[in-house]
Amino acid sequence: MTDFFKGTNLAITVSSKDGEVLYQNDSSIEVNGDVRGKNMLDCHNERSKQIIHHLIDDAASNTYTISKKGKKKLIYQTPWYEDDAKTIVGGLVEFSIVLPEEVPHYERS
Repeated sequence: MTDFFKGTNLAITVSSKDGEVLYQNDSSIEVNGDVRGKNMLDCHNERSKQIIHHLIDDAASNTYTISKKGKKKLIYQTPWYEDDAKTIVGGLVEFSIVLPEEVPHYERS
């Protein structure tokens, strides 16, 4: 199967509900190091761990921006599901996107 996310310029990290990192694209490895097979919870503080548990337990999403190494980033964390009915959370997907200084906003119908 083709890895469509391998060479994209956004970091994508997928973890199990227990925190094991199952997948990283090249950008995620570049930013975070190769942590596949390791537990992402080991890299987070208590506040972040509480948020991660909430996202998994409540099948919730989390969106925020950060500044890191002079770059503004949009972080979007959302559950992935083990079933088509979206009732069994399998873990989390995190997208980290570097934002330009000015981001246009459009109203669409």
